[in-house]
Amino acid sequence: MTEPISYRKIIHVDMDAFYASVEQMDNPELRGKPLAVGGSETRGVVSAASYEARKFGVRSAMSGVQAKRNCPHLIFVRPRFDRYKEISKQIRKIFHEYTDLVEPLSLDEAYLDVTHNKKGNPSATLIAQEIRQRIFDEVGLTASAGISINKFVAKVASDYNKPNGQKTVHPEEVESFLENLDIKKFYGVGKVTADRMYHLGIFTGKDLKSKSAEFLEAHFSKSGLYYYNIVRGIHNSQVKPHRTAKSVAAEHTFNENLTSEIFMVEKLERIASELENRLKKHNISGKTVTLKIKYSDFTTQTRSKTLPYFISDKGLLLETAKELLFQERMKESVRLLGISLNNLNTEIKKTVVVQLKFEF
Repeated sequence: MTEPISYRKIIHVDMDAFYASVEQMDNPELRGKPLAVGGSETRGVVSAASYEARKFGVRSAMSGVQAKRNCPHLIFVRPRFDRYKEISKQIRKIFHEYTDLVEPLSLDEAYLDVTHNKKGNPSATLIAQEIRQRIFDEVGLTASAGISINKFVAKVASDYNKPNGQKTVHPEEVESFLENLDIKKFYGVGKVTADRMYHLGIFTGKDLKSKSAEFLEAHFSKSGLYYYNIVRGIHNSQVKPHRTAKSVAAEHTFNENLTSEIFMVEKLERIASELENRLKKHNISGKTVTLKIKYSDFTTQTRSKTLPYFISDKGLLLETAKELLFQERMKESVRLLGISLNNLNTEIKKTVVVQLKFEF
């Protein structure tokens, strides 16, 4: 007798336009209006946009100038990250009433493994509904959710009925669900990769599935095998409650573009100090220093140097960042500088993923 295939039950919860929704909740005058958090009509970058603004093509990472062109009556508000963190903690507290296997991806989204859950509820779909209702009742915001057998499919599904909806992809539906999706809907396939796939005749999951592993590896290197597996619903990454940091960074966007390296060094000193505080707070050090430079034309450049020893000291961070700064001349004025540290001393633990079969 053949043993049944085992599956986990994973929920991906994604808050709807989180930053913008918090601002509209806290200020009733902003409700129902096109809103951008971050940026301005003269400079800066949009961090988040309300659904009313998205109808005009306003998106996160868009320049404030372009956003204003798209939506002339757009309202800009300054981000309040302390407030967003406060709300995020309330939401995570709700998650932890259902399972300890919660992996936050950011302030506004997280994976939950509810295969075994504290409520003893066999239905991941009903758990997701209950969590979303509690977030609405207790916090005042809406959330969307995706439910399936692994993190990849759950994340793709959470975007399916946004905003304020959810989608369950049952084990037997996974492959057909993925086959019918536009390739740009696949998590991990960005615009550049999607364009490359289009040129190869890959427009849907079904097209991707028709390609061999060898073909995909030839065209997409190491990512080829990842694409080969995910379109077949194979993604065994477990929900990690304590994610190991791969890098720690600090960066600043300036009110006015900088043209002088002398002024840039002054800014780097403050950034290095901020980074040092973050590193020491978590007892982290690293070997690879990366300088991030965003120019006035919005192009980004990174320069890195790996040291033979671990560092976390402001002086060494600044010294290395300055060396990278003067490595070559600036091609434009600079709107943002950042320093990040990776190749960290944090311990990476590997565990075996065990899938268990339960009723969806």
